Amino acid sequence: MDFELVDVLRDGALTVITINRPTVHNALNEQAQRELAAAFDAFENDDGQWVAIITGAGDKAFCAGHDLKQQAQGGAMYMPPSGFGGIAGRFSLNKPVIAAVNGVAMGGGFEIALAADIIVADARAQFALPEPKVGLAALAGGIQRLAEAIGMKRAMGMVMTGRRVDAAEGLQLGFVNAVVDGDVLGAARQWAEQMLACSPMSIRASKQAMQRFAGISMEQALQEQWAYPAVRALLSSEDMVEGPKAFAEKRAPAWKGR
Repeated sequence: MDFELVDVLRDGALTVITINRPTVHNALNEQAQRELAAAFDAFENDDGQWVAIITGAGDKAFCAGHDLKQQAQGGAMYMPPSGFGGIAGRFSLNKPVIAAVNGVAMGGGFEIALAADIIVADARAQFALPEPKVGLAALAGGIQRLAEAIGMKRAMGMVMTGRRVDAAEGLQLGFVNAVVDGDVLGAARQWAEQMLACSPMSIRASKQAMQRFAGISMEQALQEQWAYPAVRALLSSEDMVEGPKAFAEKRAPAWKGR
């Protein structure tokens, strides 16, 4: 597959995947989603690639999530079978992934970061699941993974308000592993180097053992949530249409609650 919106660099056993849409804060349209899925497919299936880093182009955004403007203009809200960004639903991947968060990680962008195993954040990074503010919900794993990472009450505080959390607070809450002032990709590479110094078989076995420890699997949660009455109601609601439309028109949304 030819990549236009995603850059893929292979450096020895390390794959660096960069979302390259800086003019729209690296928000993902359908093409970018497909390219990310293909990039992670290649990483997962290449025995010579042991560790991946996912980051965003520029110095303002890691990923602003789903391209709401595309949706408001009638574009499909496309998500690959492997989940948002080609990773959020990729439960078969037992190789480590590091998110080098170089700026804002909003909505689906935060969900991509949460789907990674390690989050290294620039001190200026901002995280949020603001979907309720535009009539959506973080249904690509963000709700479940955030609760798993920081606890139900803390996650509720973020999800139910859509508030932004900076890198320092993310470190305190526990979903960020390290905060750096400056070269976040370089810091992520240092983490990767430590992983590459370990047995890839040991790393993969350790990751899989940790992932399957929970009482209910993330895969089961993501599969079952689509049948929840409140989710089904959201997906067919007027508010889900109104939110992206108001965002594109730069006005306050007029919620209907139906």
